[in-house]
Amino acid sequence: MAEREDSLGLREEAGTGFGTNGTHGAKEAERAELHKTIWRIANDLRGSVDGWDFKSYVLGMLFYRFISENLTAYLNEQERRAGTPDFDYAALSDAEAEQGRDETVKEKGFYILPSELFANVRARARRDEDLNETLDRVFAHIEGSARGTDSEDDFKGLFDDLDVNSGKLGPTVAKRNEKLVKLLDAIGDLPLAGGGGGFADNTIDLFGDAYEYLMQMYASTAGKSGGEFYTPQEVSELLAHIAAAGKREVNKVYDPACGSGSLLLQFLKVLGPDRVRQGFFGQEINLTTYNLCRINMFLHDVNYEKFHIAHGDTLTDPAHGDDEPFEAIVSNPPYSIRWEGDANPLLINDPRFAPAGVLAPKSKADLAFTMHILSWLAVNGTAAIVEFPGVLYRGGAEAKIRRYLIDNNYVDAVIQLPADLFFGTTIATCVIVLKKSKGDNATLFLDASGECVRSGNKNRLDPEHRQKILQAYRARRDVPHFARLVDNEEIARNGYNIAVSSYVEQRDTREAVDIRALNAEIARIVARQGELRAQIDALVADLEGDQA
Repeated sequence: MAEREDSLGLREEAGTGFGTNGTHGAKEAERAELHKTIWRIANDLRGSVDGWDFKSYVLGMLFYRFISENLTAYLNEQERRAGTPDFDYAALSDAEAEQGRDETVKEKGFYILPSELFANVRARARRDEDLNETLDRVFAHIEGSARGTDSEDDFKGLFDDLDVNSGKLGPTVAKRNEKLVKLLDAIGDLPLAGGGGGFADNTIDLFGDAYEYLMQMYASTAGKSGGEFYTPQEVSELLAHIAAAGKREVNKVYDPACGSGSLLLQFLKVLGPDRVRQGFFGQEINLTTYNLCRINMFLHDVNYEKFHIAHGDTLTDPAHGDDEPFEAIVSNPPYSIRWEGDANPLLINDPRFAPAGVLAPKSKADLAFTMHILSWLAVNGTAAIVEFPGVLYRGGAEAKIRRYLIDNNYVDAVIQLPADLFFGTTIATCVIVLKKSKGDNATLFLDASGECVRSGNKNRLDPEHRQKILQAYRARRDVPHFARLVDNEEIARNGYNIAVSSYVEQRDTREAVDIRALNAEIARIVARQGELRAQIDALVADLEGDQA
């Protein structure tokens, strides 16, 4: 591959960054217009319902439309390949469609009868006085189609948060159905169809992008609770690039606190849809967010066989123990939450935590997640973890864990991010990069605290900022006021403090002052002041003489 040199003097391998092309501006304008439309519709629809509560209806209905159109396109293509050019699954009777159920479920993981497809339910919705019951039945049938199959866990409970009988939608059945009709029409009218009416790759991109955008907007308006389930896309993309640096494909990617799955799904963009060979693995403790994550996987056209998302507490009840190690791990765990720690006598002997000889404090689980991630990281793997800044320098048990990490040469890099990037917090977070196989006994420190632009009420990492960080990470050498490669012995002498500011010298932005010139100027001002006072005294004396 061709290389080019950037403004820092770092060599960048072409095709590995966050570049744009000639059609980028037009595409972005088109995308921004679609986003405005989606958000306006979402707000118009919710009426008096809180936006955070209403998100499940908008996102759930978007998912219902996607899987309906995805399934229809799949079955139409199969039949047309078999020699039936005018086949249209949506026009079949349910009785005719039943014969293909078993085979389709094996391939797609679910089944929807023609009468229960989004488009057909929508067409009858205004005349359906029992629309709420119809939708309730349809959702139950979709989940039920996977029961007893390999995809059961992937579909179970997916529609639980889309409660069509909730009083939030209206005080009466008629009012609730009126709201549901508007929701079906609004989601159905969104311009998300592929070119020529087909269900093409760009359709999948539009659905996935719309879903990500809606989650971002709901997170940005939800305060602290929003930040707990969504990592901004530009941060997610940076972490995925770091975890995949130097690789064209990976076997498995993992996130132990996966939220809505945005971090995991960035590997589709960074590596490509077929470059994560064995799939996406994650665990999420919040039930609603767990459902959002599974929906997000489907909306990005990740087949049920390729994702494995579990519900539960990763620290005390980890899923995927039979699937580790993982070649790429990315995570933005909740900051400084409480966990059982040494109150649970079993944890100190847990192979994930025991090597450090100490557990993370009960009031601060940050490094417990870090130790868990390190334990499940493959020998040839890379983990990129967003961390609360206190883990870099706090004492006690956390200092002992840092000592274990540094003495065993597991910390590849520490990257200071700008403040105010994340929803629900304004703190300046950092990224700790872990590796089990390194070519040196040193840690790279990157100060990216100034690499951002202000966008609305938050800071944002633009492509050039992410590219600069990634280039410096890959180059692994000193850049004045930005990057420094530090021997681990120096870190040990510094008490295992790994705060970036302890190693990367800040640029001195103070204005240089010539003290001699300043003193001369002061002397001139004082002399001039004396002259003016003398003139004033003379004028006053003249005035007093005239009055006498």
